[in-house]
Amino acid sequence: MIDQALRSLLAGVPIGLQLGATGTGGAILGLPLMVYLAGIPMQQAAAMSLIIVATSSLLGAWEYGRQGQVKAKAVLAFSWTGAIGSWAGAFGHRLVREEILLVLFGLLLLLVRAAMTRHRRMSSGSDGEESCATRFPRTCWLKVGGIGLAVGTMNGLFGVGGGFMVVPALILILGFPARLAIGTSLSIIACISIGGVVGHLQFGRINWPLTAWVLAGSLAGMLLGVRVGTWLSPTTMGRITAFITVSIAVSMIVVNLVKLWGSQI
Repeated sequence: MIDQALRSLLAGVPIGLQLGATGTGGAILGLPLMVYLAGIPMQQAAAMSLIIVATSSLLGAWEYGRQGQVKAKAVLAFSWTGAIGSWAGAFGHRLVREEILLVLFGLLLLLVRAAMTRHRRMSSGSDGEESCATRFPRTCWLKVGGIGLAVGTMNGLFGVGGGFMVVPALILILGFPARLAIGTSLSIIACISIGGVVGHLQFGRINWPLTAWVLAGSLAGMLLGVRVGTWLSPTTMGRITAFITVSIAVSMIVVNLVKLWGSQI
């Protein structure tokens, strides 16, 4: 038990580190680390991931909020549909085999990374987009509500925060500056994750002692990550995140396809 607690603590540090530095991807690292490093079953790891991501994100959002880097209207617009989608995703999670979920999760990471790369050079400076970052009119509420529902569903289904979709949406679609997008994303992730946590509490169980160990590591990583985000440029952090995301995605797909293939023989 002590050995698993230590492995859970170590699994938590990268969650907070990446969340604090980039506003995205904490669970992208945390979920596979909890499954493969700490030895936690996928369904429990997904529920634990949401609790940890929500708590860590709140700490990071508070840090960014003190610097005026959180847009409250965007948080509200994303969160109300996101929480509904997150609850529904948590319900659907228990109906799908673990290896299939992990393969789908890996494919999702590759799809999102490809979309971000494709649109990296797109201009985000139109009047409509800038108004979302400044005045946030009614048209922005409609845009964000649909995105929030999609992010929330994946949040509950896979146990991920969804920042890897929220941050690009804020920057590319709504025209947010990078640091404002990160701070706002952390607030959105925290709110959306609550719906997923409620769903998992209804439909499954959570290992609370191990959750506490992972959370302790994540909070320590978050405090460090917020400061790392001020030292490194968004471009550098983007490249680091891209490399880590693709590496983890490919590994998860290969490992779990092999397991699925073996079970059919």
